[in-house]
Amino acid sequence: MTAETLAHRGAAIGLRRLADNVEQVITGKRHVVELAVLALASGGHLLLEDVPGVGKTVLARSLARSIDGGFARVQGAPDLLPADVTGSSIYVQHLQEFEFVPGPLFANVVLVDELNRTTPRTQAALLEAMEEHQVTVDGITHDLPHPHFVVATQNPLEHVGTYPLPESQLDRFALATSVGYPTTTEESAVVRAQVLRHPLESLQPVLTVSDVARLQEQVRAVPVTDEIIAYAVRLVDGTRSHPGVELGASPRATIQLIHAAQARAAMEGRDYVLPDDVKALAPAVLAHRLIVGRGPGGDQPDKRAIVAQLLQAVPVSGRET
Repeated sequence: MTAETLAHRGAAIGLRRLADNVEQVITGKRHVVELAVLALASGGHLLLEDVPGVGKTVLARSLARSIDGGFARVQGAPDLLPADVTGSSIYVQHLQEFEFVPGPLFANVVLVDELNRTTPRTQAALLEAMEEHQVTVDGITHDLPHPHFVVATQNPLEHVGTYPLPESQLDRFALATSVGYPTTTEESAVVRAQVLRHPLESLQPVLTVSDVARLQEQVRAVPVTDEIIAYAVRLVDGTRSHPGVELGASPRATIQLIHAAQARAAMEGRDYVLPDDVKALAPAVLAHRLIVGRGPGGDQPDKRAIVAQLLQAVPVSGRET
């Protein structure tokens, strides 16, 4: 058995252990948990669009505890300033100089709750951090910890007092999903588990932040053929010419789709990416990036339905008719 094979098996074990551990708290939502783990493993960020009380905050906390990483929560509000997120320089009297005080963005896992309640100026403060893993304050650049994972939430049903996320902000999230309501059986299990205390209180780490950094390197090392890349490019290009889409996905989306597919292959213990990896992750990677117009009746087409149409229409091989 080669060293590469052992590395791939080790990555699969690590990613599954992480998902299994988080699932002890997030009951009955394996698909959502795996998407969160894949977003972390691929070096991206996660957007959760859902109603309150379904476990978005708990998911982020569970991930942070499972990797023994620093966790910070930012509550979105109209009066939240960029410095409240990134940190600021404070004058220290006895030193007679300014000293940088890091903000909550300097944790390994950062939950930005109700991001769409913050002003565009504060939303923009996250752009550099999410793309370049650094923040610039008063002209000085500060590196963020590695790994660095942003989980943002927004309630898609409320519009009063919100600021819709711009295209540039949405494009920074590698994956987007919703937790959704549990079934009655799952909800009974959730309530029963929390009668005495919250399961999060007893959750133990199964990885370290160093382990996660190593897993991210192993994910990027999973080989991707030219055919798989060409298929992903055709899918993304299809969003730009779809009649119901005003603004399609960007090249960044293609890159993050491939990285997520590499992470899925690693979780499955494979040292190669399949078209099925791309297909499975395309809705979570592409749908939230699409800007759609309104139909004749004034209704907006379903973004995930558009991605589903493309998955049916776009051939895996460029040689197919």
